[in-house]
Amino acid sequence: MSETQLSPREVLALCRQCEIRAIDLRFTDFCGSQRHFTIPADQLTEESFEQGFSFDGSSMRGWQAIHESDMLVVPESQTCFVDPFMKSTLAMLCNVKDPVTHQTYPRDPRNIARKAENYMLSTGIADKALFGAEAEFFVFDSVRFDQREYEGYYHIDSIEGQWNRGVAQNGRGNQIRHREGYLPMPPFDTLQDLRTDIMMMLEDSGIRTDGQHHEVATGGQCEVDLRSDTLVRMSDKLVRLKYIVRNVAHRHGKTATFMPKPIWNDNGSGLHMTLSLWKDDHALFAGSGYGGLSETAMFAIGGLLKHAPALLAFCCPTTNSYKRLTPGFEAPVNLSYSYRNRSAAIRIPANSGQESRRRFEFRCPDSACNPYLAMSAILMAMIDGIQNRVSPGRPQDKDLYDLAPEERAGLVCTPSSLEAALDALEKSPDFLLRGDVFTPDVIERWIQHKRDNEVKAINQRPHPYEFSLYFDC
Repeated sequence: MSETQLSPREVLALCRQCEIRAIDLRFTDFCGSQRHFTIPADQLTEESFEQGFSFDGSSMRGWQAIHESDMLVVPESQTCFVDPFMKSTLAMLCNVKDPVTHQTYPRDPRNIARKAENYMLSTGIADKALFGAEAEFFVFDSVRFDQREYEGYYHIDSIEGQWNRGVAQNGRGNQIRHREGYLPMPPFDTLQDLRTDIMMMLEDSGIRTDGQHHEVATGGQCEVDLRSDTLVRMSDKLVRLKYIVRNVAHRHGKTATFMPKPIWNDNGSGLHMTLSLWKDDHALFAGSGYGGLSETAMFAIGGLLKHAPALLAFCCPTTNSYKRLTPGFEAPVNLSYSYRNRSAAIRIPANSGQESRRRFEFRCPDSACNPYLAMSAILMAMIDGIQNRVSPGRPQDKDLYDLAPEERAGLVCTPSSLEAALDALEKSPDFLLRGDVFTPDVIERWIQHKRDNEVKAINQRPHPYEFSLYFDC
């Protein structure tokens, strides 16, 4: 199936052609999880793409109160694909609307992303923002975890894990050494077929990829790279990628996670994003400056670095995210930019010589983010940097993990915790509020939800390692 844009009438014709009997209606909740319900195919009409279908919004995290629970999902015909995991089913993403006013719902992440693109157009700066995505994740053979009043634990098992070398039933000596998992050949790479299944299923569903490979960490770290697309479409694709990854892993008898740092003392999983702006088919980031970039690109980098502490509340939205953002594991911990240097928050790729490929890479986000919110915030930060001609400062072309103390003076680090990122967002949200892209209600609800349900929840519970530190004190 290609990336062609289908009209409602063409979707109905596709249903007849493929003998579709069920329509799966999907939308993304406030925190980034996909939700769905299914209707018989004969209930889908051309009018459905305007009138929508009702659901209970009070059961969604961070959404409606129970006295105003009725909401609508309105299917987007251009997002349809035949679901390879469900019988005779066509899946479509939906926009969320108020059933009384039929206005788009301000807390619908997809609506926020659409508003961000519209705001960009209104500024006249660009008519297209392209996002590429390198999605990293882990595939494990099994995982067990629990947290109760009297116990808390997790246990991960992976046939690839270097910790399994001494396990008798594995006994093949093919485990990947600690932090030597980048591009190994089979039989050390046991997940080649699984990743190829993911890549082919993405392609078959209309999503173009740039490839797949094993990543650095032991224990089954994978990467699938998606070809650049516009903000809303790339967010849609990342949501579908997560769905396909999890279900392909399940078919292989394994389990997949986009948790940024599931294994201590090893590399975590990021969502590196390549960014470029375009106008009248001209690449606005192409120029003759540092790394082959334009003045516009430098200002966009300046905006990202300036607003990064607040941005990370959306781009690195879990308490676990900040266990990834530590020195020495190829994760960016310094808010700087550089040509080729992967220890900087923003990297200018060396292979972007052609004007049509001129871009830079923002390395901070991770795959636990809600892509609609994260990418919208990134675009708003770049626009603010361009509008206000924010200088990114001097590039850092050294290994930022090994700088001498005097060389580190003046370097700004990423926030050390989700709590710190939320504080930064609460202090400086103005760049997100322009054009009514993020409303004050959305930002306040995001901060409240994250503080109450994640930060406080983690802070209140004993950590297993605290027993090693303090039990005999």
